[in-house]
Amino acid sequence: MSIPQQPELNVTQSSDYHEGYANSVQIRVSVWDFYLAFGIAQQDAPERVDFKVTQGIYLSPQQAKALWNILGQNLASYEQTFGQISIEPHAIPGAGPVH
Repeated sequence: MSIPQQPELNVTQSSDYHEGYANSVQIRVSVWDFYLAFGIAQQDAPERVDFKVTQGIYLSPQQAKALWNILGQNLASYEQTFGQISIEPHAIPGAGPVH
C-alpha cells in the first residue's frame, strides 16, 4: 500500500491583502464556525475601555483547531527562547492605563 504524495503548496498574496495590528480579539462560536473579531482596545479614562473592531474572520472548526495547534507550538517555542509570557497587564511608568 503506497502513501499518497502531498501536493506542492503555492502561497501568494491576493490583490486586496493587508496587514493590521490587534491587541484585542473576541470570539463567537456557532455549530458551523468560529468568528474572531480583531481590534484595538484603548483606555482613555479609568472607567471606560473602548474596543474598535478592525477585522472579522470566520474559521471552520477544523481551521480553528489547526490555528490553536500551531499557535500552541509557536508560543511554546517563543517562551523557550525569550521566557514566559505573562498575560497580566503591566503598568509602564508615564504611559497611563494598560489593558
